[in-house]
Amino acid sequence: MANPRRGSYPLPHITVSLESTVPSTIFAQRNPLFSSSAVIHFLKKPHAFPFLLSIFLFLTWISLRLQRPSSHFSSSPHLRDDIVKWSKEDDSRANLVRFSASGLAKDKRGWLVNPVSLLHDSGIAGGAVSCASVHLGEIRPGGLRGNHRHYDCNETFVIWGAKTKFRVENIEVAGKGYAEVVIGADEVAVATSPRGTAHALVNVGPERTTFFLGCQDSIINYTGSGTDFNIWKDL
Repeated sequence: MANPRRGSYPLPHITVSLESTVPSTIFAQRNPLFSSSAVIHFLKKPHAFPFLLSIFLFLTWISLRLQRPSSHFSSSPHLRDDIVKWSKEDDSRANLVRFSASGLAKDKRGWLVNPVSLLHDSGIAGGAVSCASVHLGEIRPGGLRGNHRHYDCNETFVIWGAKTKFRVENIEVAGKGYAEVVIGADEVAVATSPRGTAHALVNVGPERTTFFLGCQDSIINYTGSGTDFNIWKDL
């Protein structure tokens, strides 16, 4: 039995589009002008504004999250510049008593003290109990005041404002011959330098200014023989 003839049907004409057969990502890579123009066209439409605003808020949130750990790290108590380790024994050797600035303040205006009364209430010996001469000054970061010895007066100091090193001659401190303490930036200190003992103040803070008041119980003649200068060479 003969096989039946298979029918022959004409195939329809098919038009192939390059854009429909090639993935959009590949097409965009091969046609950068098409990609950029599409983005520009999108950004010109009104509904692009909420999209851009969302991106801006998201980037702002990321920026704040990245900054928060660094600020927290820099404000850690053991890294802060105004935190100073000290002991009452060290302060006693340096003829010094320290107070917190907030502890001295009596009202919202801040603190106000009489240097002689503050000395008397602190119980420190060897300071000026009357002020025949008064010096009020500042020490900028890295600056030094004093580093001298007066033979004809006792002195009382009130020190505040920045992290400050106070050194005073003390022969009872073995191996050094002086006592030295550091006053914190948020502290106020009263200190004394008895007649015939050297003293020095150094601002060891990075930015703030040290302020001090010096009260002497006699007039100092800096050009006479009553003062020795440049006592310590390491300051």
